[in-house]
Amino acid sequence: MMREIKFVCREMDCGNPVSVSRGPLVEDGRRGVTMLRCSGDESSIRQCDIRRGPGFCDGKYYHHVTCSESLRLVDGAGLCSGRVEVKSNQSWASVCKADFDQQDAEVVCVEFGCGTPAALQGGLYGEGEGQTWDKEFQCRGKESLLLDCDTSDRENNTCLPGNAVGLTCSEPDDVRLVGGGSRCAGGVEWYDQGEWRIVGTLSDVMSIAIVVCRQLGCGSTVSVLPGNTTRGFGVSCSGSEPSLRECIRTNELRPGLTVICSESVRLVDGAGLCSGRVEVKSNQSWASVCEADFDRQDAEVVCRDLGCGAPAALQGGLYGEGEGQTWDKEFQCKGKESLLLYCDTSDRENNTCPPGNAVGLTCSEPDDVRLVGGGSRCAGGVEWYDQGEWWTVGADDWDQRDIAAVVCRQLGCGSTVSVLPGNTTNGIRVFCSGSESSLRECRRMYDLRPELTVICSDLLVQPDIFLTDPMGGVFRGHQGPEMFRGYNFTITCSTQPQYPGGSFHLTFTGSNRTQTQPAVNHSAAFLFPAADDSHQGNYRCVYDNYVFSHNFSSESELLSLTITASPLPAFIIRHVVVLLILLTTITTSYLYYKPTRRQKRVNRVSSMDLYVNAMEMVSLSSRAEAGPGEERAAQGTE
Repeated sequence: MMREIKFVCREMDCGNPVSVSRGPLVEDGRRGVTMLRCSGDESSIRQCDIRRGPGFCDGKYYHHVTCSESLRLVDGAGLCSGRVEVKSNQSWASVCKADFDQQDAEVVCVEFGCGTPAALQGGLYGEGEGQTWDKEFQCRGKESLLLDCDTSDRENNTCLPGNAVGLTCSEPDDVRLVGGGSRCAGGVEWYDQGEWRIVGTLSDVMSIAIVVCRQLGCGSTVSVLPGNTTRGFGVSCSGSEPSLRECIRTNELRPGLTVICSESVRLVDGAGLCSGRVEVKSNQSWASVCEADFDRQDAEVVCRDLGCGAPAALQGGLYGEGEGQTWDKEFQCKGKESLLLYCDTSDRENNTCPPGNAVGLTCSEPDDVRLVGGGSRCAGGVEWYDQGEWWTVGADDWDQRDIAAVVCRQLGCGSTVSVLPGNTTNGIRVFCSGSESSLRECRRMYDLRPELTVICSDLLVQPDIFLTDPMGGVFRGHQGPEMFRGYNFTITCSTQPQYPGGSFHLTFTGSNRTQTQPAVNHSAAFLFPAADDSHQGNYRCVYDNYVFSHNFSSESELLSLTITASPLPAFIIRHVVVLLILLTTITTSYLYYKPTRRQKRVNRVSSMDLYVNAMEMVSLSSRAEAGPGEERAAQGTE
């Protein structure tokens, strides 16, 4: 909305917005514009998207805007930064750096309601296209307006390229966090009209918290909690504003909110609250961290500090390079600290950090969302862990698909298959655009809405696949499981018990053939005859099941099977195995019985019996290995 307010001041040729508020109309009840959307490229406010009429504006509330009139900051990031331009003969002129000093900058920052000057440099925000101001300002630093300052003629009437002065003021000290034991934690208060007032909202609490932490220089947002008070005036932010005063405010009472910021560490230029370039606070400015000074244990502490899950990616240059300084210490965390500042540090061996080495970190999303009652972690009613307890999440009809998309993404459960409203009305209301990386980046309201049930595509867990051979013919080679040629084998598919029924498909990439069996006790065994070269290749189990009125499937990892020649014929191997069993049995019997004469005789008889039995086993094994013709020939020989 601040972009649109800037258009209003520019359209009126009145410089920058100084303040904006939303209040009751005190004039007549004229209908007006309720929605004004500008992209920033328009040359006139008439080119913005405007909607008029009684259906859009009830005449009760209007935005009240105060513009600076004869001074503006151009091409900056917000109300408190940009190229300094003053109004001269009904046109705007940039100011030369030689004609503008620190005391002049202090007056400009005060006029715009900003903090003290933080940066003053020629060419900092580009060159102006028009004329250059032909006077030199001589402010004392105490004036309330720049035009109240004395001026003198310039000694040189030219301003070299790159010298149009750019100014960055710090954000005003009109926001604070109280009652949290730190300047970076507590209830949000805003200094307005000579007093500190509680900030409240019913909707975009996370967006407000992000702006507050940014304005206070307090790092990343860790959490935001609504309060019980109803004395706060309403505020609405998009989350991109550099300060809270660029948000829209109303005088309607809203519950207050408590914000907790990370204070001394932040993640910059990431996709959400849990990813970005690691920066730490050093001498009241932010410094990037070199990859060589930051390891996995350090990352675990940062992720915990920001209320995120475990580290998922850690890499230099992952989220670009920082524009400021580089942290000059090496972190030596043990991984159990609750804050990065609690970790030990040591001096760096090398005081330089090569380009591309500013460390970027991606933490997994926190485990503060779950799906319950659906038989799977990827299906069920949505619950959100907040303020020490699990809350049911509810939504209006038009928000349900967006919320479901965020939930499935956060849980790593694929895409949304279906979303169904429930019957209960005790769910906290949530608004999502669908692009958020986690549910805590969405807006929330604590009025009740029907709960919703979400079904994600990765409903079924990944099945397992393994190969067995009762005769011990399987061994693991360098390329995976290997099977001796001529042996029978079994491939078994199994899955965790989630839902009854279903079926397994065993696919073989060496051909187009697929075998299918029903899942019995959540598994299926596929038997194969004597292995030959045609069985060599890649196998995969696919588990299918029909639940929640949809077909779902899940694939196992590949099992790569190699068929290899046995070092000895199969019947010889079996004979050797039997003989080894025989020798082990005789040795055990001999050592067990005492060597008395009678016992020796018994031992000899027993040993002979064992030998006869073993030879019979060998004979039976030989006949089993031989074909029918060979068996008859053997009988004839006997």
